[in-house]
Amino acid sequence: MRSTIEALEGNRVKVSVDIEAEEFEEKLDEAFRKLAHQIRLPGFRPGKAPRRVLEARLGPQAARGEALGDAVPEYYAQAVLDHDVDVIAPPEIDITSGAEEGPISFDAVVEVRPLITVTGYDQIKAEVPSPEPTTEEISQQVDQLRKQFGELAPAARPAIDGDNVTMDIYGSYNGEEVEGLTVDDYQYEVGQGAVVPEIDEQLQGSKAGDILEFNAQHPDPDEDGLLRFRILVKDVQETVLPDFDDEFAREASEFDTVDELRADISENIARAKRASALNSMGLQVGEQLAGLVSDDIPEALVDAEVQHRLRTLQMRLGSQGIEMDAYLQAIGQTPDELVEALREPALQEAKTDLALRAVAAAESIAATDEDVEFELAMLAAQVGQTVDELKSSVFADDESRLKGVRLDAQMRKTREWVLERVEIADPDGNPIERSSLDPDDNDNELPPTTIESQTT
Repeated sequence: MRSTIEALEGNRVKVSVDIEAEEFEEKLDEAFRKLAHQIRLPGFRPGKAPRRVLEARLGPQAARGEALGDAVPEYYAQAVLDHDVDVIAPPEIDITSGAEEGPISFDAVVEVRPLITVTGYDQIKAEVPSPEPTTEEISQQVDQLRKQFGELAPAARPAIDGDNVTMDIYGSYNGEEVEGLTVDDYQYEVGQGAVVPEIDEQLQGSKAGDILEFNAQHPDPDEDGLLRFRILVKDVQETVLPDFDDEFAREASEFDTVDELRADISENIARAKRASALNSMGLQVGEQLAGLVSDDIPEALVDAEVQHRLRTLQMRLGSQGIEMDAYLQAIGQTPDELVEALREPALQEAKTDLALRAVAAAESIAATDEDVEFELAMLAAQVGQTVDELKSSVFADDESRLKGVRLDAQMRKTREWVLERVEIADPDGNPIERSSLDPDDNDNELPPTTIESQTT
């Protein structure tokens, strides 16, 4: 097989392929073997009729069309691989000779990924919250832990947010009792807003024995009338928190002192804030990279990204036992409306990807064999295999798959290159060192930083 490529206008190339008649004979043999299974000839069992008999009975052209249908896509795929053509859409194939007999020649015109240039990728800025825990954040976590071990006691004052109120509640709508809004001895935490806001407003400042009567807006926007409530406050209790001392630390945790417990709480907060900051930084950098792209983006790239997002969504819903139809009904969209909603984030993701490829080209960032091995190790871990098992089961004799892994490794390396050069500051403009966001030895569960466009 011989092949050449020719650049055309509009991000297209023409792949021209020539196959000698002798090379094509193998494909003809395969096609006749298929025919032998499909056609019954007297004196031969299915699949056992030799080619010469089939040719004599059906004619020499009987299998050529099927052979071409099977072989041309294979020859095209090999030519694309040989010339490293980055195709983004199905080809338009024209068999120029050999459709009837002799050597085969065909042209395949195909759209390819555009090569672009971008500037300013080394001057990107990101604003993220400081990864350092604040005194208030630590105190909130301490109080939440103390609340888990708190005890209820009668309150010697009117009810405030956080108190536990026991009440008889009667709710009606248009003079009719509302099921679910009428119950005796209902325990409710003031301020949680679990029913309608007016209940919390009325309970604030109430005490045992109070009778509260009031109207409230119906939570269903399709209902025009007002709900009517009558509440008898029977008891008001407050949560008495235990002292935050060493004894509490031993009871509530594996630590012996409050200093050790507070340090652990602080590190947990820091770990969560690092993860949040890294995620936010990745989104911001993705958006800014996309903003550097001024070229028109081929629809084929956007369509491919939309389909990728749909497949990802279907897999995620499937893992949760949710059908796509049920999901669409829940969000109030048709399939076409969902696809349309995905187009803008898909466009931004396509721009981000092109920008990263442009950075890799401009900075000569390439994946080493070690980078590829790292990428393979990550893939192997995801599917529960060793790298050798993955290579033999998935990548054996498949150059295109391994090429894809090398590209993934190159893009990972490029993302890291960009992220290392991002200027990071908190909302007040104070610089944040990139190293302060790096995970420590206890952050193994955190995902690596990725650059993405904002999704819906």
